[in-house]
Amino acid sequence: MKTNTALRAALAFSALLPSWAMAADFDGSTLSPLWGVPFAGLLLSIALMPLLAPRFWHHHYGKVALAWAAAFLLPFAAIHGAGLAGAQLVHAALAEYIPFIILLTALFTVAGGIHIRGNLHGAPRLNTAILAIGAVLASFMGTTGASMLLIRPLIRANDNRVHKAHVVVFFIFIVSNVGGSLTPLGDPPLFLGFLKGVEFFWTARHIWPDTLFVLGSLLVIFYLLDSWFYRKEGVLPVDPTPDTRPGIAFEGARNFWLLGGVVFFVLLSGIWKSPVVFDVVGTPVGLPGIVRDLGLVAITLLSLQITAPKVHADNQFEWGPMLEVAKLFAGIFLTIIPVIAMLKAGTQGPFGAVVAAVTRPDGQPDPAMYFWATGVLSSFLDNAPTYLVFFNTAGGDPVALMTTYASTLAAISAGAVFMGANTYIGNAPNLMVKAIAESRGVKMPSFFGYMAWSIAILVPLFVINTFLFFR
Repeated sequence: MKTNTALRAALAFSALLPSWAMAADFDGSTLSPLWGVPFAGLLLSIALMPLLAPRFWHHHYGKVALAWAAAFLLPFAAIHGAGLAGAQLVHAALAEYIPFIILLTALFTVAGGIHIRGNLHGAPRLNTAILAIGAVLASFMGTTGASMLLIRPLIRANDNRVHKAHVVVFFIFIVSNVGGSLTPLGDPPLFLGFLKGVEFFWTARHIWPDTLFVLGSLLVIFYLLDSWFYRKEGVLPVDPTPDTRPGIAFEGARNFWLLGGVVFFVLLSGIWKSPVVFDVVGTPVGLPGIVRDLGLVAITLLSLQITAPKVHADNQFEWGPMLEVAKLFAGIFLTIIPVIAMLKAGTQGPFGAVVAAVTRPDGQPDPAMYFWATGVLSSFLDNAPTYLVFFNTAGGDPVALMTTYASTLAAISAGAVFMGANTYIGNAPNLMVKAIAESRGVKMPSFFGYMAWSIAILVPLFVINTFLFFR
């Protein structure tokens, strides 16, 4: 009896597969803006619930994210059919969420296996130097890799400071976002551009002045602000984590080789072109992506195997921050489906006014508007698909965008990377850094409190950046 039941279920599922495969794409222009409510609800939950119901949120944030995902997926299945809903679920999981989480987990684990030991004291000069080093590393090992490598030693260096939340805020600005603007390894939007045909060093050649201006300004502002706090508040009388060993030493240094392996597999998946593609209910899964993900999983397991328990203990390594990001971004990747579809519909979609705003009356693209449209949406949506939306809106031809419309592509690239720093959810490392800092006892600003910092510091710099480079 059980065998018959299982056979019937398998036959029913196999009969559903063709309809899922045919329903992989849908026209976002037919959707109502109300389909964006679950995404907005999840954002508001992330922003408000830690303030209004902190105990409930701490224990049930995963259930809240699941509830908002269900609030989109179930009505969508009821109205548009289980085939289309299932195809979107599979696409979000296989093409976006699973590779995203595998990469973050690998970087989180490998960086968590490297302990930077030394007699570090969080004075303004040292803090500024760490932020500057992180900015350089971010373009070569990714904003996530650089953030996971340096956030723990930075927090430890400042654990006897009275005020230290601003240090982490500027770390998110500089290392987790702006620093990753020069190569496709730095941030996912630029990697997508690389996959679309943008030359590896094109971004470095065309937005290094923008990056230098924003990074230089942020480092100067941070040094002045940190010096003021340092003189005003001083330090705690007792260092919670004293380390009298002179100089700087790396424990778990073998993980640096694994970090190189992460970079290798990510680059391989972008350079290797294979005709082998598996169709999974309408979602194409290429062999390079499979090899990349399996390689990253192997690196994650190897790092856990070769890293001494003492290194993890000294780093206070725990899975809590990674679990928080995994659960919240699962909800984000699902509820964002209709929002991205409506944006992709262009001027014919519900958000047509946004797309139309980036074009001048003569039909030519307006780089300043592309910078702000890409940036503002990247502050709240996933900056990688937002980059693709405006990349395609500007024509989608990498050769034309790298030459005739170079200023437009530069504006899209800078907007997607720079303005991911505007909110905690603008870029994945932001939320991870926040979670790690809070797990180490740093009282971080709320969602809106963080936005107050970004509006006061980042937005004026972006306005100046617009007049300097995109007019």
